[in-house]
Amino acid sequence: MRVRTFHVNFFLDKNELSHLEKICKESGLGKSKVIRNLIMGVEIKPRPTEEQLRLVREISGIANNINQITRLANTVKSVSPAQVEELQRLCSEALSLVRESL
Repeated sequence: MRVRTFHVNFFLDKNELSHLEKICKESGLGKSKVIRNLIMGVEIKPRPTEEQLRLVREISGIANNINQITRLANTVKSVSPAQVEELQRLCSEALSLVRESL
């Protein structure tokens, strides 16, 4: 059974349709989804660029490495100077990636 049981029909002028299609293209969403989101007060954001997606993947990998070091530190209740340096290096690398993307 359908989740959405009501059908709404309405008319748009050329400018309104053009604007709706532009929003759909930028966000990667269909017309129905855009209209439903707007009705519910959701902000429609453009889909991320390939560069932004690459940056998120790289930072996620760095964050995973940091998480592994901190988990080890919590387990043994100590952190070596080499681990602290590695954490600082990883944080600097993440910050550099963000700065390069801006």
